[in-house]
Amino acid sequence: MKIFIAIVLWFLLLVLCWPLALFMLLIFPLVWLVLLPFKIIGFGINLVFSFISAVILFPFKMLKII
Repeated sequence: MKIFIAIVLWFLLLVLCWPLALFMLLIFPLVWLVLLPFKIIGFGINLVFSFISAVILFPFKMLKII
């Protein structure tokens, strides 16, 4: 659903201001490439916190307390 809304908004921008819409179409992949390392770091931090949570909660899960 997010993709559909993004496409509709892009076509609306294309109708209202086509140079800006074409610029957005060209700049979006570059912005995605710049933000990719931050997404990878966020994924790694999420994995670390999940692992720490699993290690801390393991004894409780073995005793069926949680």
